[in-house]
Amino acid sequence: MHNAGLQNMVLDSSAAMGSNKLQEKDAAGALGHDLSNGNSSNLEAARHLAERLYHLDRFKRSDVAKHLGKNNEFSKLVAEEYLKFFDFTGMTLDFSLRSFFKAFSLIGETQERERVLIHFSSRYYQCNPNTISSKDGVHCLTCALMLLNTDLHGHNIGKKMTCQEFIANLQGMNDGKDFQKGLLKALYNSIKNEKLEWAVDEEEKKKPHSDGTDEKDNGNQTKAVSRIGNSNNPFLDIPHDPNAAVYKTGFLARKIHADMDGKKTPWGKRGWKTFYAVLKGTVLYLQKDEYKPEKALSEEDLKNAVSVHHALASKATDYEKKPNVLKLKTADWRVLLFQAQSQEEMQTWINKINCVAAVFSAPPFPAAIGSQKKFSRPLLPATTTKLSQDEQLKSHEAKLKQISTELAEHRSYPPDKKLKGKEVDDYRLRDHYLEFEKNRYEIYIGLLKEGVKELLSGGENDASGLKKSHSSTSLNQESPVSAKASQAPN
Repeated sequence: MHNAGLQNMVLDSSAAMGSNKLQEKDAAGALGHDLSNGNSSNLEAARHLAERLYHLDRFKRSDVAKHLGKNNEFSKLVAEEYLKFFDFTGMTLDFSLRSFFKAFSLIGETQERERVLIHFSSRYYQCNPNTISSKDGVHCLTCALMLLNTDLHGHNIGKKMTCQEFIANLQGMNDGKDFQKGLLKALYNSIKNEKLEWAVDEEEKKKPHSDGTDEKDNGNQTKAVSRIGNSNNPFLDIPHDPNAAVYKTGFLARKIHADMDGKKTPWGKRGWKTFYAVLKGTVLYLQKDEYKPEKALSEEDLKNAVSVHHALASKATDYEKKPNVLKLKTADWRVLLFQAQSQEEMQTWINKINCVAAVFSAPPFPAAIGSQKKFSRPLLPATTTKLSQDEQLKSHEAKLKQISTELAEHRSYPPDKKLKGKEVDDYRLRDHYLEFEKNRYEIYIGLLKEGVKELLSGGENDASGLKKSHSSTSLNQESPVSAKASQAPN
């Protein structure tokens, strides 16, 4: 639920944090056990650290989010105490965000920034319990504003999101209901007229300006980051990293089968086109000319590029008009067909794409809405995971267990046979999503267990290097309600 800047900024380590890092580590470790027992000394330690963070007492603005966003009880307590320095009573959500961001720099790892925004949302709701119906609702809107901010003010290719699209993206996201249109219009216009910015340290101001669309490499070299794709949906901001590893190259013919959310691609746009494909990092670039590392990508190349984060490639068994066709289903449920030059090449592309997705896809953001009635897919971050391979495997296994449970529960309560229309469509869409996700995570887990990194570092003639655990998903499974799927929010 983050924008490209939010997703792609990398934490600037600082020597000035040295003793402070040790202090928090000691506090979180030595006091963590006692904290669960309600030890008042831990509360005092958290208050003291929160006060120092707020007043920047031997801390920099870039240090704050790191201390608020850790996933331990002491850090949560520090964040709660820190937020008490802010009184948002009677303030609009956008104004509250602006005042909050004046105090520190929202940088760090994706999940750390996510936790900071959750703490902000809880505090805003605490100060304004009657403005928005729940903390989940506040958090959903907060993340939507961050995404909108990047869409309207980032260096993006493609048209900007309109107010109507912003409202449509948030349909049913307020505990299953809609937010007030007047509220959403006001928030949209506020962000459109003035971008959200967070504070930076004095030494950062002296450096070349970055609004979150650049990414630093090892703290020294700046890498250009551009928006990948031709969509106006801010959830699809993908980093273009010119220094990423190249896993496979070769000619592929492409046919777009379904647009975002599974909506059938118009007939005039379904034709086959041949590209020189380059799987580089987590992006599949489709170029007109053969790949040359030193050659810069054109705007057209960026528009054609496809992110493979949380994607799944499989043999297109139901497409019989051409041989050696694989199907790629992306995180935003676009479906693309690719024809390879041989059966072996097709299998190698399938292996490589699924390996990259399994190894590098970051864990999904936790759902902001708990009691939502209308089905909507969770947001899948485009950033590269920070987890080790073992941690990544455990994360996939936990997600598979969750999805399998949800699918079993979902199928135990089928809709009444007398029902028609939206309720039945919603049931089928949810069923299709859960089934697809279960299959995807099963494949990811199988790949990681088989030593996928060795395959990625190997040569290109490795089609048989993995067991064929990859599903051959039928085109008929694209979406049981493909004509209506595009109406479902992301």
